[in-house]
Amino acid sequence: MKLMLVGTRVAAVAAAGALLAGCGGSASKGGDGPGPEPSGSERQGGPAADGEKTGASGKPDGKESTLPGALPSAYTFTPNPARVPKDADQARRLTREAALGENDWTAGMVRHTPYESGGSWPVLPDSCVWTRSALPSGILDSFTRRLDIPARDGRGRVQGAVTVTVHRSVAGAEEEIKDTVQESFRCPEQELGGGQRLSGLMSLRFDQKDVRNADASLFEAGKYTGPESGGTQDYVWTKSRIGPVTTAVSVKGAKGYRNSDLLRIAAEGGAKVLYRVELELT
Repeated sequence: MKLMLVGTRVAAVAAAGALLAGCGGSASKGGDGPGPEPSGSERQGGPAADGEKTGASGKPDGKESTLPGALPSAYTFTPNPARVPKDADQARRLTREAALGENDWTAGMVRHTPYESGGSWPVLPDSCVWTRSALPSGILDSFTRRLDIPARDGRGRVQGAVTVTVHRSVAGAEEEIKDTVQESFRCPEQELGGGQRLSGLMSLRFDQKDVRNADASLFEAGKYTGPESGGTQDYVWTKSRIGPVTTAVSVKGAKGYRNSDLLRIAAEGGAKVLYRVELELT
């Protein structure tokens, strides 16, 4: 029975994750509107929290769009070497430009308290209780913005977060992706601090042929409980890599929200932050 349950959970994670893997930026074909533009307020920034490719730095394929955020049959974007951050100052500019603000993700979002954090790195020890440390030497910057959909009309408060991290190398960013997949197997139950807890976590890395808007992507799902959560809620999380830059989007559910609602919110946020990373690397 336990094996059957795990198999069912894996299948559910795979099915839900597939919805996210094929999502391109809002400039993709079939989108409902124009591609997102970095807002004026977020442009101001603020203090915190590898097959051959063609694209911005190569010859375009006439059959595929090379616009940042477009959804081709395969991912073909190549960062412009001159635009890849070489030091911490350049990395901080990229992370703050790429991270989503309350006017950039989905309608009705407001700033969480705290709103921004950066300059540190999350660590998951054997205790499965998250802690933070100084940035490792291989990371130039990591920056997070937290945004909520307020409680209203009988539904609870949804909590979202987006993190952008710049590594010194593509290999370092790829290692982060690999390590992340293993964390849910090592710690399916995790303590976030402040009474927040994740349980039943399952992670899945997508086959690259199924990823259309990044060099690599993974999806994680589980359950969330915490102060004012209104009980056990769904939790979804996605992480992607473009060159040496990784992005992560998490969504903690609330009363009145279905898992499909959270998947839509996560997919929208994930696509938009990847679009903005491409803009910064073009």
